[in-house]
Amino acid sequence: MIISASRRTDIPALYPEWFMNRIREGFLFVRNPFNAQQAKRVDLSPDAVDVIVFWTKNPQPMLAALDELDRRGYRYYFHVTLTGLPKLFEPSLPHEQELIGSFKALSGKIGRDRVIWRFDPIVLSSLTPEGALTATFRRLASELSGSTSRVVISFVHLYRSVVRHLARMEKEHGIAFYDRSRSTEQVTRLAAALAEIARAHSLEMQSCAETLDLSAAGIAHGRCIDNGLIKKLFGITVSGRKDKYQREHCLCVESQDIGQYNTCTHGCVYCYAASNRKEVQKNRSLHHPENPFLIEGE
Repeated sequence: MIISASRRTDIPALYPEWFMNRIREGFLFVRNPFNAQQAKRVDLSPDAVDVIVFWTKNPQPMLAALDELDRRGYRYYFHVTLTGLPKLFEPSLPHEQELIGSFKALSGKIGRDRVIWRFDPIVLSSLTPEGALTATFRRLASELSGSTSRVVISFVHLYRSVVRHLARMEKEHGIAFYDRSRSTEQVTRLAAALAEIARAHSLEMQSCAETLDLSAAGIAHGRCIDNGLIKKLFGITVSGRKDKYQREHCLCVESQDIGQYNTCTHGCVYCYAASNRKEVQKNRSLHHPENPFLIEGE
């Protein structure tokens, strides 16, 4: 079994104490995201877990726990999102240089091939036009050169909740957001420019759940939970079956997500997993690190 920790919330940044408590206990409960009354017991013993895939914007709070994970025999790798977007878009994240430092510290600890850089989502707007995004990517690629081998890109997906958040930003701050569906040529041009920069820094670039074919720019459709990468990193074979619970264009293999929606407090304007800010705050107040559920039921 592959554990995804987590697409639904930032466990390494916000809930590392809870996660390690669950590792020590050897199990947790995760709620059905579509029916909170249904829950599943997940075995976290080293024999049951093939690999843990961590997803985070800030790995720093998790760094101290990695030695214990190693001692207990767990295999794992990280997706670390670093976009360089303005504070308005990612209001609760630490300063960029602090995040870069944490990224490098993680890479130095576990190796560059086990830390995947996510430059996603790409948000085209009047505040982040094509030229600014290219310059940001170039700067970050230079900073992270030698600390990662792969970079993953995607363009913001306009879920209803995301559209609502962007509309609020437009109203409050006068920022115009560009719908990628009406600017395919621009998206393709930007992706090609980013791919060229990636190659200059010896980075393999892949796309995440992209509908556009970017192969002409040298960008393959990627798997974030990747059986091929797992084989390369750890020498083990896991199922290559596509995860049927993910989006149509997502190529990830099967995994068990252990997070819960509306529990991430980063406040990113483009986030699909935290659609209701009031619900986020309520859930956060119901979190107890000793509980086998991430959020205690009311």
